[in-house]
Amino acid sequence: MNCVTESPRLQGWRKTMSEQRYKLHWITAVVETVKALKDMIGPFIILVVVNGFKGERSGPWFIQYWSLIFFGILIVFILVSGIVKWRRFDYWFEDQELRIVSGLFVRKKRYIPFDRIQSLDYTEGIFHRPFQLVKVKVETAGSSSGKDSEAELTAITKEAARQIEQEIQRAKKDQIIGPLLHRYDNDELLLYREPEVAQETARSASAIFSMTTGDLLMLATTSGGIGVILSGAIVFLSQIEELIPFDWLFGELESFVRFGVFVITIMILLGFLFVWLLSVAMTFLANYDFKVVLEKDDLIITRGLLEKKRVTIPLNRVQNVAIVENPLRQLFGYATVVVNSAGGVGEGAQIKLFPLAKRNRVIEPLQEMFPNLDFNEPTEKLNEQGRHFYYRFKLILTLVVISAISYFLFPYGLLTLLLLPLMWALGQWQYRTAAYSILSKQLTIRFRTISRHTVFTEKNRIQAMEMNQNYFQRRKQVATLTVNVKSGVTVDASSIRHMAQDRAENFLKWYEYSPEGND
Repeated sequence: MNCVTESPRLQGWRKTMSEQRYKLHWITAVVETVKALKDMIGPFIILVVVNGFKGERSGPWFIQYWSLIFFGILIVFILVSGIVKWRRFDYWFEDQELRIVSGLFVRKKRYIPFDRIQSLDYTEGIFHRPFQLVKVKVETAGSSSGKDSEAELTAITKEAARQIEQEIQRAKKDQIIGPLLHRYDNDELLLYREPEVAQETARSASAIFSMTTGDLLMLATTSGGIGVILSGAIVFLSQIEELIPFDWLFGELESFVRFGVFVITIMILLGFLFVWLLSVAMTFLANYDFKVVLEKDDLIITRGLLEKKRVTIPLNRVQNVAIVENPLRQLFGYATVVVNSAGGVGEGAQIKLFPLAKRNRVIEPLQEMFPNLDFNEPTEKLNEQGRHFYYRFKLILTLVVISAISYFLFPYGLLTLLLLPLMWALGQWQYRTAAYSILSKQLTIRFRTISRHTVFTEKNRIQAMEMNQNYFQRRKQVATLTVNVKSGVTVDASSIRHMAQDRAENFLKWYEYSPEGND
């Protein structure tokens, strides 16, 4: 084994690098202030606008305008807090760690070993782009979808972000191929690595997937964005209802109704059209130029127009791949691809790899990213033993609800009887969708709640497999099989319900350890 000994001069160079501390860009103060003010918009409207126009004012001026004074002081405090975060935030590299110190009165220290860092996720907001800056989120194996990132650098230059990447890559290379070599040339210290190593690690990135304009329009049309906008408008109106002159509005509406139902219908349709266009615009801005790039052993997702985001997914952390099709998208041949990651990443442990694409377009890029997976449809269907379990409980529960509604709202409550055939049809639909395939090193299952899920999982990624039976299932010799994989710090569970008991037992035998099946 060759051993490289660092000279005192090289050690001094490393010490100089570890002592060099870096600051965030001054735009950090602006970003933090704007972020805090954005969170205050709702309370500001409620306490300032509503309170300011309600009733008569009495008492000293500072009592009359207490809300304005309170928010004025709060805004000054937020501004000062943003400046403090910028001025009192330092980061540097030492002993193969990213070290961060922040805070004014209470100094917080965070040391993150490079080998724990799973990804660096970048965001370019409207304040970052003019100055060529990025926000960097440091994600580690301990991060999860329910927790903030391990660390966040609000605004640094792109060169500084690349420097962090280089420091992480250098530390990981040191673990594999040893430390940097050095030599002197005309009394000048030079650091280098073996040329063949550099050539081996240098691999070009390749674009795997991008969303078309048609994909974006379909995503906006079939997403829940319209409902979010409408619910937000209702909440906003409920907060300022005392400012709205309802008597005048109803008077005007009464005269407007005389124009006829047709005109009102047109106005309602135009309102929904406006909301739909707003939803399309929001979706377009959020997913503009959506791309998935395969770079070395990472998947890199970039998207966004006003706020450009970059998320990194290490391939070795992906636990399974799921193709999800809701009924409307399935009708038009569209699907969403979701992956579960064992480590925390910028958008959580469950990530939409392809937000929306034609079903026949997703297989080829998925096969390129995950060559060990077989993305053929599952072929084994459920037998007749478990069919009635899919709709029997639904019908009983629905009948109880119908009875209560019909009793209190008779006779109009009897219309809820129409739910019975719908529940029966849903159960039949779920039964016909369920399917599975067992390969030597892979399990593929398909099931449906409302949307259809097809989940592809390698055997060595499965954390646990469970077979559950209630009293009625035991009598009919059927069981529910649940497959658990790691998703962040929790698990993601996929189930095949009401399958034959002997088939479920075969699943468990397949999952049992064997040297041939777990290499």
